[in-house]
Amino acid sequence: MKRSFALAVLLASGLLPIASAQTPAAPGAAASSTASRPAKIAVIEFQAAVAKTNEGQRDFADLEKKYEPRQAALKSLSDEIDNLTKQLQSQGATLSDAERQSRATAIDTKKKQLDRNAEDARTDFQQEMGEIYNTLANKVYDVMSTYAQQQGYTLVLDVSQQQNPVLYANESVDITKAVIDAYNTKSGVPAPAAGSMPEAPAPAPAAGPGGAH
Repeated sequence: MKRSFALAVLLASGLLPIASAQTPAAPGAAASSTASRPAKIAVIEFQAAVAKTNEGQRDFADLEKKYEPRQAALKSLSDEIDNLTKQLQSQGATLSDAERQSRATAIDTKKKQLDRNAEDARTDFQQEMGEIYNTLANKVYDVMSTYAQQQGYTLVLDVSQQQNPVLYANESVDITKAVIDAYNTKSGVPAPAAGSMPEAPAPAPAAGPGGAH
């Protein structure tokens, strides 16, 4: 039985333009100001930023704990199927055809039940994770927007996407950690104790509870 996190919904779409916070000026003046000011660009691993906030680590860990009983039940059923299969293999020669067929049918029924239970758990897990991620991502985006405006960035590129236009970016323009720190300060959620949290969810979708058996 394998357990993993998934980020089922991706909020950012590669390019995240940040609006200026300055007071609107007359059209001519705004055009002149924009033309004379060089672009200031930053990059962010947005999905990682969401997952690595203190709030994200806490909420995803809570979700994992919530599904531990279902994961344990899946493992128990999987182990039962393995034991019954081994018994049938070792005792098959001494059983009547009817008994052998009865046991094989019982094992097949349990396998189908395991598949259904695993799929239900996976679907529920991913749905709840998507809801958690979306809610948190919206709040992190607001903090990122404010930070970008305060620092004078005119464009923020999301480099967490598998396909993004960024081939190279100096570390000095990566605002991922700065946004995480800013969000943690705003949220007030304390950092998790060392060793008490699982690794943060990977950005790419993966199997949920009961992904393998």
